[in-house]
Amino acid sequence: MKKNILLTFVASVILINLGAQSSIEKNGQSLNVITTAVPLLMIGPDARAGGMGDGGVASSPDANSMHWNPAKYSRIADDMGFSFSYTPWLRNLVNDINLAYVSFYKRINPVSTFASSLRYFSLGEITFTDNTGMPIGTYKPNEFAIDATYSRILSDKFSLAVAGRFIYSDLTQGQFVQGVETKPGISVAADIAMYWEDDVDWFKSMDATFAWGVNISNIGNKISYSGTNIEKDFIPTNLRIGPRLTLELDDYNSISFQVDINKLLVPTPPIYADSTNPDGSYIILKGMDPNVSPIQGMIQSWYDAPGGFSEEMREFSFAFGTEYWYTDVLALRGGFFYEDLTKGNRKYATLGIGLRYNVFGLDFSYLIPVTRDQNPLQNTLRFSLMFNLGKKSKSDN
Repeated sequence: MKKNILLTFVASVILINLGAQSSIEKNGQSLNVITTAVPLLMIGPDARAGGMGDGGVASSPDANSMHWNPAKYSRIADDMGFSFSYTPWLRNLVNDINLAYVSFYKRINPVSTFASSLRYFSLGEITFTDNTGMPIGTYKPNEFAIDATYSRILSDKFSLAVAGRFIYSDLTQGQFVQGVETKPGISVAADIAMYWEDDVDWFKSMDATFAWGVNISNIGNKISYSGTNIEKDFIPTNLRIGPRLTLELDDYNSISFQVDINKLLVPTPPIYADSTNPDGSYIILKGMDPNVSPIQGMIQSWYDAPGGFSEEMREFSFAFGTEYWYTDVLALRGGFFYEDLTKGNRKYATLGIGLRYNVFGLDFSYLIPVTRDQNPLQNTLRFSLMFNLGKKSKSDN
């Protein structure tokens, strides 16, 4: 099936160029969106978090903790489990683009857990054409990432995890794009995560649990889609931090409230002049040179916005979520995601439901856009299937 829109999208991803930046405005505000390669790594893969505004850095541990905060695995209740999630993508336009996610965890001993996951993003079938519009073949572009983590309890309340990730992105199947030979992009990355949880007596009439989490994900080398390796792009290194409060209303009912705060730790695009330097590079009018190493980019991302401090603050996005449980069997979820107008303008509400019976779990979520901008997940139903095996662990508090 031909998808000219998707082909244009694929080419733009591959040929990202921080050249002369046009003065693009929306509602009177200049747009300066941070772009990276493999945005796949930032898509929330599971339906439980999808029902809570796509947040989960401090939510209670489950089989899908790898994406949100792998340090939670050491606090998980069961000895072993796995999960499968499916997310349709751009369902309003096509029916064969999707994200599949499989995760697995196994407790090694009372204080440590191993977990792994695979995410696979298929762009369906795309017919590539030459400069004259003649078909040159039908291909199936795809991307995937394989993760593994070791999570360990360091104290009664605190856990730490380190995760590794292999990233493979094959968007053009080796075709020539605008005369440039392309190849699959390959990168490796790491996550460093922390999780803290404790029972608190803040409310006299009910028990409560307070938790917080931090996850710096996708710390890794740049990725290239060009056979010349001249042009390399950042992967989406991201800081995710936030708290959770769970209230035990009575023996049968509980409710949780959580907030995720996100910031991409990659350079902000500067504002360029129309002219160039003698060597052909663009002259920067405001901001800083984004052609730096990944570690320098992480540091620079805190102070390089051409709009100064106010623009740096606009680079934070927020996910608000709540989850109600009845007898640990039925869950109702709601959430809201907010991103500034100048940084992508993703704003949407989410709804979700979860069911648990013995070792079996099933989650669904639905996204409701609150802006006129199209969202690739609108009018789609995400689901996750989960199995938690083995006896309850004594280390779970």
